[in-house]
Amino acid sequence: MENPFKQINQPIKEVPKELKAKVMHDIAMAKLLMEIAELFSYNLGHIIETVSKKRKQ
Repeated sequence: MENPFKQINQPIKEVPKELKAKVMHDIAMAKLLMEIAELFSYNLGHIIETVSKKRKQ
C-alpha cells in the first residue's frame, strides 16, 4: 500500500468538468433542500422568545 502522505507535495490535478458540475449540482440541491426545510419548520428560539415577552406583558 502506498503512503498517501507522499502525494501531498505533488501538484494538484484538475478535476474533470463533468465531475465538478455534478458535485456543484449536488451541493446546490442540498442547499435548496435546507432552505425549503427552514421555510417549513418552526424557529423554536423565536417562538420561545415571543411567548416569554408576551407573558411578561
